Amino acid sequence: MLNEVKKNPRMSAKDLQKSLQHANISFDESMIRKTLNKNGFHGKTPWKKPLLSKKSIAARLKFSKVHLDVPQRYWQNIMWTVETTVELFERNTQHYVERKKGTVHQHKNLIPTVKYGGGSIMVWGCFTASEPGLLAIINGKINSQDYHNILQANVRRSVRQLKLNRSWVMQQDNDPKH
Repeated sequence: MLNEVKKNPRMSAKDLQKSLQHANISFDESMIRKTLNKNGFHGKTPWKKPLLSKKSIAARLKFSKVHLDVPQRYWQNIMWTVETTVELFERNTQHYVERKKGTVHQHKNLIPTVKYGGGSIMVWGCFTASEPGLLAIINGKINSQDYHNILQANVRRSVRQLKLNRSWVMQQDNDPKH
């Protein structure tokens, strides 16, 4: 059972039970969970990470190696930009509550929801090693012209606000619209 979970940590107690039944071993799910817990395996929500191609992984590694020994003052003159979608009311987030039996409807054990998730907004922002710059709300989907307009309206103002010197660098990801 432990070897199965080591090979495939996404395997549920129900999946393990089926696998064990193929070997003519019978355990109920609660016993499987207890055994896993005793051996240091605990059901947790997995962390998420971006899906990266081999090309992106290689490019990130190359960037890291090139900039490994760059002095701190170099990073203080870079303005990073990013666009992201912000989910209102965290509709895509898994939550857990530790509660006692019979307390499911107590206010402290509930998470409020909004019908249809409450929506989302897309924002563009920038920051340096020391502080954030301006934030712009993006209406709808964004194309290269929209991105250009956002830069025109926000980059110079952010550079002045962040007090970057004349040789500042703007760093962005490899989104095709850039």
